[in-house]
Amino acid sequence: MGVIGLAAAIAAARQPSADRWLAVWLCAAFAAVVVGLVAIAWKARGADVTLTGANARRFALGMAAPLVAGAAITYELWTVRSFAVMAPAWLLLYGAGVLTSGMFSVPVIRAIGVCFMATGIAAVLTPPAWGNVWLAVGFGGLHVGFGAYIARNYGG
Repeated sequence: MGVIGLAAAIAAARQPSADRWLAVWLCAAFAAVVVGLVAIAWKARGADVTLTGANARRFALGMAAPLVAGAAITYELWTVRSFAVMAPAWLLLYGAGVLTSGMFSVPVIRAIGVCFMATGIAAVLTPPAWGNVWLAVGFGGLHVGFGAYIARNYGG
């Protein structure tokens, strides 16, 4: 997922319009969700764990609410042609989802959520032109860094 985020940041930065920037990030989000779901299913199958158990449902619900909110906010911002706050909103909401879902997973997941929220706050406090950089740091760097940690310490 992190590699998709880094590639999206590079591709989005080269787009000639805000609409195309948004299209790159939305395509990347879709691809990352697919990769994430496949990875979760693969790991669950390998551990002989069901994805319909109570903790899996709670994890999914914890992620779903902020993601739905992010989609609605993104749509509204797009309709009013206000792209400047998309990056902070995405980082904050994704972080909130990961933090909330992390209550039903290993402790490092909660740390990832906190780091995403801190990145979102940094995006709020810096010029809007830095948004793509913060998205690269969050959806690229945090995913790669924590993904490597999780793979090493939790088996994937």
